[in-house]
Amino acid sequence: MNTLKQELKLYIKSNLVREETFRKRVFSKSKEMMSFEGEYAYVGSNIKDYIESHSDYSDFQTMLFKLIDERDLKDSDVYNKVHLDRRLFSKIRSDKNYHPSKETVLLLAIALELSEKELDDLLDSASYSLPKNNEYDLIIRFCFINKIFKLSNINELLDEYHCKLFSY
Repeated sequence: MNTLKQELKLYIKSNLVREETFRKRVFSKSKEMMSFEGEYAYVGSNIKDYIESHSDYSDFQTMLFKLIDERDLKDSDVYNKVHLDRRLFSKIRSDKNYHPSKETVLLLAIALELSEKELDDLLDSASYSLPKNNEYDLIIRFCFINKIFKLSNINELLDEYHCKLFSY
């Protein structure tokens, strides 16, 4: 585990974007977006057309259960692995409009042992991401890159940086 902690330290050091740098990037991007939208916005189009043109986007519930099916897992395999409440999982399954917390999405991703790309896609489907401006998100990404899916190991790495731990 010590070697892993050293690798994590190097990963965070080389990937952590400090707040002032992050703000400069965000501000710079927003200025670019404003000029882009002003010049090239949908001419003569409306919001309905825009939404319809992006309708192939998978919602969280669809994507989650597709991933579970692809892995030939039972629902109970998934929620039991990360000690997720059965009633919460049932709510996710039955309510297409349910919006889970970021922690719930991450726990499900851990249970499914997703690749980094699959993790990003699942988070995106629930309107979340893992930005590089904080250690917590970098540690989570590091765990997926290195295929660390045991909660106790993930918590040990989170604890090393005094980050919020997963409860189980």
